[in-house]
This record gives sequence, C-alpha cells and structure tokens, in this order.
Amino acid sequence: LGQGLLAVQGIHNAASPISGIPMSILIGLALKNTLPLPKSLDPGIKLSSKVVLQAGIICVGAKLSAVDLVSVGLVGLPAVMASIGVGMTFIPWFGNRMGLPHKMSSLIAAGTSICGVTAITALSPAIKATQRDTGFAVANVVAFGTLGMLTYPYLAHALLSSSHQIGVFLGLAVHDTSQVIGTALTYSAVYGDEEVLKVATVTKLTRNLFLAGVIPWLTYATAKKEGLVPDRSSSSSSSLLPSFAEFKKYFPGFVAGFVGMSALRTAGDMTLASQGLALGFLEPETWKAATKLVGNEIGSHYLLGTAMAAVGLSTSASALKGVGAKPFVVGLVGAGAVGATGFTSAVILGQLFL
Repeated sequence: LGQGLLAVQGIHNAASPISGIPMSILIGLALKNTLPLPKSLDPGIKLSSKVVLQAGIICVGAKLSAVDLVSVGLVGLPAVMASIGVGMTFIPWFGNRMGLPHKMSSLIAAGTSICGVTAITALSPAIKATQRDTGFAVANVVAFGTLGMLTYPYLAHALLSSSHQIGVFLGLAVHDTSQVIGTALTYSAVYGDEEVLKVATVTKLTRNLFLAGVIPWLTYATAKKEGLVPDRSSSSSSSLLPSFAEFKKYFPGFVAGFVGMSALRTAGDMTLASQGLALGFLEPETWKAATKLVGNEIGSHYLLGTAMAAVGLSTSASALKGVGAKPFVVGLVGAGAVGATGFTSAVILGQLFL
C-alpha cells in the first residue's frame, strides 16, 4: 500500500511510508471480527498486548538520542517546542469540548504532536487506555498523516521559499516518522531537493525525543485527573513533591526503561563523537547496527508489531461503536492546528535566521 502511494507520485524503490504497526492492528481487528478464533489464543494475546508491548516500548528508546538536538540546532528547537506545545494543549482541550474520553484525547494529542503510532503505543499502557481509545487514536494518525503526506509536499513548494523552511515544516506537520520520511522523499523526488529530506528527518527525530518527557507527564496528569494523586497542598508533609514510592506508582517501570534506553543511546552517541568508540569500546558501524537492530527491528518491527496485532485481535468491532465521527473531527482539527503551527514556525525561522 505504501509503495503504491509513492508510485502514484512517481517515486519507486523507496521504503514504504506506512508503518507496519497500524497495519498489524487493522489485520488483527479484521481477523477478530470475521473469523471464529479459538480460546487457546487468549493467553498469548494477553501476553503480547502487555508484556511484549512494554518490551517493545523499551527497545524503541534505542532510536532516540539527545545528540540529534545538536544536529537541528537552537534555530529549529523553538519551532519543535511550539508545535508540540500547541498539539499537547489544544487537542485535549478540544477533545474535552467535543465530549471525547480524556484518555482518547491524550492519545490523539501524543500521536499528532510527537511521533504518531509509536507515541500512542507507548502512552496507551501507561495511562491504562482502553482498546477503543487506542484504536481510534491510531486510525487518526494513519488517516491524517497519510493525507498530509499526499498534500504537504506540494503545499510547501507553493508557499515556502527555502529548503530549510520546507524541511522544518514537513518534519513538524506530519505525524508518524515513516510518513515524514515518505513526505520528504516525495518532495525530493518531485523537486530535486535532497536538503529537504535531511532537514525534515532531523526535525522529526527531535520531535521524537520529547516522547521521553511527554509519557511521564501525561501518565501523571491522567492519574491526577482521575483522583489517584493525593493533594499534597493540604497534606501536613513539608514537601509538595511526590515521594519515590508515589513516583514509582504513577510512572510504570517500562517508561523508566524507555527513558533509560534513550539515555544509553545518547551516551553511546556522545562517546562515539568524542572518542571514536561508542561507550568506549564499540566501533561506529557496530554501534549503528546494534541501535538499528534493537530500536528498529526488534522494538518497532517485531515486538510492537506483534503487540499491536494482539490489540487488534482482542478488540471487538462493537467496542468501536457509540463514539461516531467525533474522534476524527478532533484529529482533523488537531492535525490542522499542529500543521499551521509548523508552517508559521517555518516562516518565522526563514525571516529571522535563514
């Protein structure tokens, strides 16, 4: 399907811009609701939708390195922060106004603002979201990320003047990492500008880094909204900060594992840059292959793909009823708000710095 979308635009022999993770959910959902599945599959589905999912999230941390912040520089970082800030504040507010469940709005916000399906799959178990909430959030990312992939390259070419502006805009406005790369590939192939692909990729990777902070924040915010966090302002305790025991309660171990894996990737990249060896003993090619194996292949491809198939296999179509088109209205307006912020940021960057 992804190769077909690129072929329509004249691009061949490129990686698919559609992640296999949402396809896993859709295939699982189709099997669940069309075939009589044996009960013997239930233990494996349950294991995959929890343990395998959490292991995959930890491994995905190997894809994120704070060293990428250096690549995008101080010029692009405010634009990334503005885009994420708008998405993470506006979408939950608008979702609440539309009557969506709070957790569904949070998932849509994270997927739209940070890194698409990866953000949704990482956040969902942390806030104990339902399969319905997760399914609608993933559907939003697939639908509106694909729409942006097909339209933003041509819009950017018509309205923006420099390669850096266009790359920043595409890196901020499109949801999923694979969709961003597909969008930038389209622009590069149609207009012959390789710089756009480089800038868009680095901008998107910088967005992805904020996942390490957004997941703990949204987990705590969700627990507080549900009344699970004690009001320390009225407590006799002299500290308004949560204790270590409370911290562990609201921030699951796999989230700490995800942050730790990202920190390990950052340390490896830093020592590679300063000493020529990652972590003091790994050659550059070995380090690159190891991080790709853990983050891309094991984490994203196998573990998260399996886990999302399990989510689909445990989701009945009846669970998706009763919400109507509201999630997609929120997703569309939210995607528009994030895209508009990305465009405005790119224009301002062009006028001030580029």
